[in-house]
Amino acid sequence: MKKCLGAVVPLSLIGLLVTSAAPADIYRWTDANGKVHFTDKPPVDQQTEKVEVRVNTYESVSYDTSIFDTGKKVVLYSASWCGYCKKAKQYFRSNNIAFTEYDIEKSAKAKREYDRLGARGVPVILVGKQRMNGFSEKGFERLYARAGVQ
Repeated sequence: MKKCLGAVVPLSLIGLLVTSAAPADIYRWTDANGKVHFTDKPPVDQQTEKVEVRVNTYESVSYDTSIFDTGKKVVLYSASWCGYCKKAKQYFRSNNIAFTEYDIEKSAKAKREYDRLGARGVPVILVGKQRMNGFSEKGFERLYARAGVQ
């Protein structure tokens, strides 16, 4: 769960809100019964608040040393809505690279491990003691070679 303008909003909702190709504004409003709504068009008869949606995905790649040592295994922390996670999985499969995936929204254990890493976005890829935040093919190839897997 992530906080957004004081309201608790699941990461999956944020992912759904930002998956369209064209950027859209998101509005928050509360009806007469106190129920909070999120819409892409503000109702004319309600006071609304524009929501700033922040994508919880690494946009650029960074590297670090992991607190976990995965040996020669590739470990991927992901979320189902993450486009970079999908690219990483496709790359691993097409290059016959075995990997273990942990979806941080579907597994409490995966979320705890992800939190211990101090991660702030997905994907997070671990190989040996190396950590990659985000995904790029060339970056992964360097990480993979550095970990002595190839």
